[in-house]
Amino acid sequence: MSRYFTDEHEWIDVEGEIATVGITDYAQEQLGDIVFVELPAEGTTFEKGDDAAVVESVKAASDVYAPISGEVVESNSALEDEPALVNSDAEEDGWFFKLRIADTSELDGLMNEAAYKKFVASL
Repeated sequence: MSRYFTDEHEWIDVEGEIATVGITDYAQEQLGDIVFVELPAEGTTFEKGDDAAVVESVKAASDVYAPISGEVVESNSALEDEPALVNSDAEEDGWFFKLRIADTSELDGLMNEAAYKKFVASL
C-alpha cells in the first residue's frame, strides 16, 4: 500500500484500484473538535479537486477535496455517528471515503510522507 498527501491536507492510501481518503492529523488539529462530517454517497463520481465531503468543527466548516478522480465505492458510516473519530484517529479509523481510481497517473502529482512533512513545516 502506498500513501500520498495533498497540499489541501488530505491523505490517500492506494491498494490496487481502490484509494482510501481522509484528512491529515495536521488538518484535524487546525480544525479543532470535529462535530459533523458530510460524506459522499456511494456511486458518486468525482474529478480531481472536486468538493467531495464537508467537515465541521467548533471553529469552522471545511471542504474535503477529491485528491484524484474516481467513483465512491464506500463511505465511512462510523463518522456519521462519531465524527470525533477524525480527531482521535484521523489517519486510520477516521477515513472519509474510498474511491475506485479512474486515472492512476493523477497520483504522480501528490506528495509522499517526507514531502508532506516538509510542506507542513513550511506553513
